[in-house]
Amino acid sequence: MTGLEWLPLSAEGKTRTVPLPHKGREMTQNPNLVRATLDLLILKALTWEPRHGYGVADWIQQVTDGSLLMEEGTLYPALHRLHGKGLVSSEWGLSENNRRAKYYRLTREGERHLQVESESWSRYTDAVARALALEEPRG
Repeated sequence: MTGLEWLPLSAEGKTRTVPLPHKGREMTQNPNLVRATLDLLILKALTWEPRHGYGVADWIQQVTDGSLLMEEGTLYPALHRLHGKGLVSSEWGLSENNRRAKYYRLTREGERHLQVESESWSRYTDAVARALALEEPRG
């Protein structure tokens, strides 16, 4: 790990700072970048099977080794937003604990959106990584 113990995701529409516990510094987040990242992670979580909200949050926490924690106040508005855009569908079912839960499934439009945005994300992160790797000024 890079010293980040956790990084809560938020898409509240405001820039917020997130503590970096081991470094004692803060990182400013762009709300549009955070929202796009959140949406991408949710869509990826639904790639293989339908999941309820807790299952989405748990998947994200597991695959990021606990670096990203998805809070309910962020997750459910994002799921509703994705549903409204037709990127996910939902239906009620029973959870592993035999409780009623809403399950979300990736739609065909969601699959296309995930592919396009994943490619865009890769180009973006590659460009940022190249810039950050420079040890001497260029240009």
